[in-house]
Amino acid sequence: MQESPKTILKKYWGFTEFRGAQEKVIVSVLSNKDTLALMPTGGGKSICYQIPALYLDGICIVVSPLIALIQNQIENLKQKGIKAISLTGGISFNELNDLLDNCIYGNYKFLYLSPERLQQSLIQERIQQMNVSLIAIDEAHCISQWGHDFRPAYLKCSVLRKLQPEKPIIALTATATEKVASDIISNLELKQTFIAKESFERKNISFQVKVLEDKRYQLVRLLKNVTTNSIVYVRTRRKTIEVNKLLLENNISATFFHGGLTKTEKKRKLTDWLTSKTKVMVATNAFGMGIDNPNVSAVIHYQIPDSIENYFQEAGRAGRNGKPATALILTNPEDQEWAKKQFAQSLPDVNFIKLLYKKLNSHLQIAYGEGSGEVFGLNFNSFCSKYGLNGLLTYNGLRVLDQNSVLSLSENFQERVLIQFISEKQELFTYLERNQDIAQIIQSIIRTYGGLFDYETKINPFLIAKKTNVKEAVITNILKKLEKDNLITYAATASDLELTFLVPREDDKTINVFARTIQSLNDAKVANLSKMLSYVDNKTKCRSNYILNYFGEKVKNTCGICDICTSNIDSKISLEEVKSQILTALGAYNYSSRELIDKLAIKDTLILLGLQELLEDDLVTINHTNTYERKK
Repeated sequence: MQESPKTILKKYWGFTEFRGAQEKVIVSVLSNKDTLALMPTGGGKSICYQIPALYLDGICIVVSPLIALIQNQIENLKQKGIKAISLTGGISFNELNDLLDNCIYGNYKFLYLSPERLQQSLIQERIQQMNVSLIAIDEAHCISQWGHDFRPAYLKCSVLRKLQPEKPIIALTATATEKVASDIISNLELKQTFIAKESFERKNISFQVKVLEDKRYQLVRLLKNVTTNSIVYVRTRRKTIEVNKLLLENNISATFFHGGLTKTEKKRKLTDWLTSKTKVMVATNAFGMGIDNPNVSAVIHYQIPDSIENYFQEAGRAGRNGKPATALILTNPEDQEWAKKQFAQSLPDVNFIKLLYKKLNSHLQIAYGEGSGEVFGLNFNSFCSKYGLNGLLTYNGLRVLDQNSVLSLSENFQERVLIQFISEKQELFTYLERNQDIAQIIQSIIRTYGGLFDYETKINPFLIAKKTNVKEAVITNILKKLEKDNLITYAATASDLELTFLVPREDDKTINVFARTIQSLNDAKVANLSKMLSYVDNKTKCRSNYILNYFGEKVKNTCGICDICTSNIDSKISLEEVKSQILTALGAYNYSSRELIDKLAIKDTLILLGLQELLEDDLVTINHTNTYERKK
């Protein structure tokens, strides 16, 4: 007897009921209808195609833009005992052929691939031979030039309609304006589309913007007594370390996270945070992909995000358990000017993209006409330093090359290890007899890699660690010992970016294909930042409504809990009442203005105005400790 969708939900996810629009979307897909699911961050979009795929016979084709997202989904499915395959970079033709055979004959339920992979003729031929259950286009806003992550390769996803014309397509996104939603339907050639649009409203989140001079103090004050998980978002890796140091100096349980960390570091930091061993995660936007923590009480943006879409997605990681939560932007006037200036200077033009592409090929020693399908590690800071390139401009340039399918970019720290055995085999065997404790590990390396006695060979210490069930650091120490004992040559270089080249090197000709679109995309990014700054500057409109209106929702009632709504409540408090509360507080103890703001549940500006008038009226004074004292 075939299991029902709810039985599948309980079996694999442990839930007894669907949330929001999930059930409507699943019913639509199972009715063989094309479907567009517009659901907020944390709304459980993946369940909307994963449950129909498990219910139906055959394999589900999932197109996703990011390698990290694909890897995360694959890992989650495998942990549930569900067979899934991903086609990412660095796969040889024979391996690719075998994986595609498994999709046809191996009873797999999911095939994840990037939009670039989808364009390969071999893959298209094999998809036609597969017993496809349905097609899912994840992060579907990437298909629209008006979307914040426009990816031209997504425009070619409509080929799936031709390869499997009878199968339903489901497109999913958490951030789509009406214009973007229309583009998704048109470009994917969806027919008689069922549109499931959940309200993006998050009634339990208080959206706030604080404009103040001393952001550092305010951040510490907010997090000083934190008892639940929080996230502090910043724009750069360096800033994660700087802000984390500030929090630790103030005895706040914190750590930092960015794309340049090793897999081991990422896993440890994430585990510590998820288990509340660490309370605060200071992170770049690399943190959040697949992070499922319902107990986040606050998401604080220490620097201004570059679009409302990105901001809403990150802020939406707060309050997923339905309890009251805060999404706060801490800013000051200098911040906003810096954002405009820095953003404008960080948008690469055509000439810079061409220069970057040439330097990249030179650095990685890719010959003209070569490179397609090859995977390289790149130490980003070392590369920028070598060629005198601005870091932010360079990173954004790499993203442009990624968006336009020249290469696939993944933030992934790796150590490239090259070894070669320089001892005679008999000498090695004698050595192993004397060092039985490491013999199994060395034998595993020899069995895994051929040619180790003939030439330098790239090995993966992480793979050997998994095979031998020891820590990666132990493998590294053993290799260093073998080098010291003159048994091998050993060379290790670190990289924090992984680049998979998707087309052969043709220098300027490679860039000319999309040169005209670079400026229009830069203009769109500037417009997005302008809308974000307008949100920050807004002083009259309910912030929740401001965001909902941006995404095309019409709402009648204000949220009542954002800083704009609560300031309207504060405005009903007379200045005389404010001064009275200040005098009462100062009757018992002397306080600084910061301490009064912490103590009294009144808006900062009103307290400062009250203090100013009390000083003018000679009712309070500032003493030698720089605190306010009530005059006797």
